[in-house]
Amino acid sequence: MYDYAIRFEQDTAPGLAVFCRDLPELNSYGDDKEHAIREAMDAIETTLSIYVDQRRAIPEASPAQPGEQVIHLPAVTVAKIVLWNEMMARDMRKADLCRLLGLAQTQGDRLVDFLHTSKMEAIEKALAALGKRLLVSVEAA
Repeated sequence: MYDYAIRFEQDTAPGLAVFCRDLPELNSYGDDKEHAIREAMDAIETTLSIYVDQRRAIPEASPAQPGEQVIHLPAVTVAKIVLWNEMMARDMRKADLCRLLGLAQTQGDRLVDFLHTSKMEAIEKALAALGKRLLVSVEAA
């Protein structure tokens, strides 16, 4: 659902540029493929923050195309995406979520801040307040 596919392009300088069809705002770079993948994870979370800042729903990932590398996001990041998209579907602002949960603005902001670590329990509580339940599944890597 939110496993984004990235593609690498050889840059004019040594290294690889990183792009994502589903997140066109994403632009990253790595010295080699492993470094580019690590940097892509940070770039995805930064790009997700842009969507929040612009009050836009975060798109689902489309299937990978040949030559693309799929990035599997941490469960807490996926939970934050689901929370944000549910808020957008309801035309809610972060302040609305804070009032609903009885949280201070800073605490509520962190629930949809992709650059800040949140406890999964807090995100689950926010989703429950919106009538949603988080399910986790495990599959072979």
